[in-house]
Amino acid sequence: MTTVLVVDDSLTTIEILRGCLKQEGLDVLTAKNAVEALAKISSNKLDVIILDVVLPDRSGFEICRDLKSQAETSSIPIVICSTKATDMDKFWGRKQGADAYIAKPIDQEELVKTVHRFI
Repeated sequence: MTTVLVVDDSLTTIEILRGCLKQEGLDVLTAKNAVEALAKISSNKLDVIILDVVLPDRSGFEICRDLKSQAETSSIPIVICSTKATDMDKFWGRKQGADAYIAKPIDQEELVKTVHRFI
């Protein structure tokens, strides 16, 4: 089964994303901060990570850069999903290694298409 990790500090956003992805038959894990996310990344085989930029303990940009620089996690597609959605934010996200960048509020159809592109 395809497993997606959703990392966001908003429980509302987590529930929206989880519901949308579960409807597609995907297994969804969640994390509210970087510490939880890194623990789940190290203990699960993930197919895609959906990552917010603004987290309470660490920037999603930093997490993305770190994951893409490590051999064991560099091949996991990362979709940044954030309210930080200027052209510069999107450019910076891609510079950190993000495979896609989706602006909030989330277009669920766009999210599903993006995730399916990577699985």
